[in-house]
Amino acid sequence: MSVFASRLSATTEEFSTNRGDMLALMDEYLELKRRAEAHSEKRRARFEERGQLTPRERLLRLLDPGMPFLELYGLANFMVQDEDRETSVPGASSLAGIGFISSVRCLIYANDSGINAGASTFMSGPKLRNCLDLARRHKLPFIHLVESAGANLMQYRVEQWANGGGNFYRLALLSAAGIPSITVLHGPATAGGAYIPGMSDYVISVRGRGRASLGGAALVQAATGEISDEEELAGTDMHASVSGLVEYTAEDDSHALLIARSLVKKLDWNKNCPKLDLQPFQEPRYEPDEIAGLVPIDYKKPYDVRELVARFVDGSEFEDFKPRYGISTVCLQGSIYANACGIIGNNGPFDPAGATKAAQFMQLCDQADMPVIFLSNTTGYLVGKVYEHEGMIKHGAKMIQAVSNIRVPKITLYVGASFGAGNYGMAGMGYDPDFLFTWPNATTGVMGGEQAAMTMDLVARRSAERRGNDVDEPALEAQKQRIIEHFRNQADAFYTSGRMLDQGVIDPRDTRRVLGFALETCREGRNRQVNPNSFGIARL
Repeated sequence: MSVFASRLSATTEEFSTNRGDMLALMDEYLELKRRAEAHSEKRRARFEERGQLTPRERLLRLLDPGMPFLELYGLANFMVQDEDRETSVPGASSLAGIGFISSVRCLIYANDSGINAGASTFMSGPKLRNCLDLARRHKLPFIHLVESAGANLMQYRVEQWANGGGNFYRLALLSAAGIPSITVLHGPATAGGAYIPGMSDYVISVRGRGRASLGGAALVQAATGEISDEEELAGTDMHASVSGLVEYTAEDDSHALLIARSLVKKLDWNKNCPKLDLQPFQEPRYEPDEIAGLVPIDYKKPYDVRELVARFVDGSEFEDFKPRYGISTVCLQGSIYANACGIIGNNGPFDPAGATKAAQFMQLCDQADMPVIFLSNTTGYLVGKVYEHEGMIKHGAKMIQAVSNIRVPKITLYVGASFGAGNYGMAGMGYDPDFLFTWPNATTGVMGGEQAAMTMDLVARRSAERRGNDVDEPALEAQKQRIIEHFRNQADAFYTSGRMLDQGVIDPRDTRRVLGFALETCREGRNRQVNPNSFGIARL
């Protein structure tokens, strides 16, 4: 392959400006993450008083030290219930990600009971369901660290209850697919939440703290008049000796996590996953840290996407597919940690030639069983008489057919603008990518706010002209500003990530590590043999 000759200079004013802007966005992101941790830490004294570990300590004790952990949906629920950017707490009262337990790649979901006792937010259910889907897709054991007050009845929404059944449905599918699920009861699992341990393959519960019941003592008294003690009704010892819900009893949180680690080890999950001998690889010749100064946060300012790719592929080497045809669409063949992959990026909007090139390239990657990485930075497919006459619709449709039907892993990064049907062609959320992450500068939506405002301005002017009315310029200008602001607010990377329109925001400088981790996860999942059955494991 050819080594890319970079033209980037780290001494220019443009580089310095880009870097300052990008790092300011990363600081904002990290501050949001610290906000969630700070809210949880307010309850530390209470955890210590009860002899418990905090949720973040539980996660750290469970994971293999020094091994990578890929957080998922870290901004979920940001600006959803609380729409104030300055006070909204991200995370959906939970922690989730893919990491290693006893050398096994697992998906971990932990209730953050330091925030509102772990009570569900509007996005807690979708976050859990998406994590269960990822576990099944990539054949990852699913570990759930449970301590939750359940649904907040003061903020009850009927759709939360209706969709909540999907949590247990997915646990049943996971078990039937031959993929183990393990629940650790650090605290209560009540009402619908009781089916989390009920539907899991293995349950570990902490004596004196872990509880599971369809109705807590207060609800039981309200419904039946029966007065009962919480431990007698729902405690660990009762479930371990009477109901049979609990397989393993732990003395405290640390003990429970040791049992979980031991259990994962004894499953010998890697025995049916052939270890592929990857070829040696070289680190990129150009520093990944330079990505922060390469990419402007204003999507209207161009840069060569090849410069970006050269900072995360092995040896900064790649082959450029049809570089003189459809030149605004860049299709490259390279490797990341010796994992061969195809890469599609944007140096502008799609024209008919670019869409055709991308469609052919995706089919070739599918034929070669080569994952495709999409670096989405496009304002969409070109419009106008020239492009309509050249068949933009049918050529764009070929690309969308290809991205919909390729069978290889699809990994998407929003690295700039991702508008309209261009988002679709670049494997946006609606196209079921295996992984989809966002840079903090990314902006997504049906179109840019300025374009939307101009469109509505022209519509209003033509309407006034047809009716013979004068144009109210101040009113149109006010409308324009409202539309721009409305679109801009919804296009913000943190806002869209709060609504789980991606799997999380990442530091652009971590792109190589994240892509490498995602590629390895896809490779393991596709090469792992499991033992599915007709039904999930019944709790007998």
